[in-house]
Amino acid sequence: MIPVKGKTIDEHTRCEHYHSPLDIIAIKMKCCDAYYPCIYCHQQDAGHDAIVWPADEFDTKAILCGACGTEMTINQYLQSNYSCPFCKAAFNPSCNNHNHFYFEV
Repeated sequence: MIPVKGKTIDEHTRCEHYHSPLDIIAIKMKCCDAYYPCIYCHQQDAGHDAIVWPADEFDTKAILCGACGTEMTINQYLQSNYSCPFCKAAFNPSCNNHNHFYFEV
């Protein structure tokens, strides 16, 4: 199992900030090479500002499915239509509203 830092509240990467049934991804932060459930967990735990992933690095494995534990690339996640391409678990489509915190848009 890949460790997820921050205020996780269950084994599916949900955190105290986002914990609906669909909030089951973690993002590897570019700045510290560690997985966090959300930007707010990173802000509370890391002690530094987040750095977004540049578009030319979207083939990097930086998304963790909290259902099956599979790492996927940023491109795989962005093209997934909000479900894991490996186990088909549904992801929260509202995460799209936060892409600018993590990815160059």
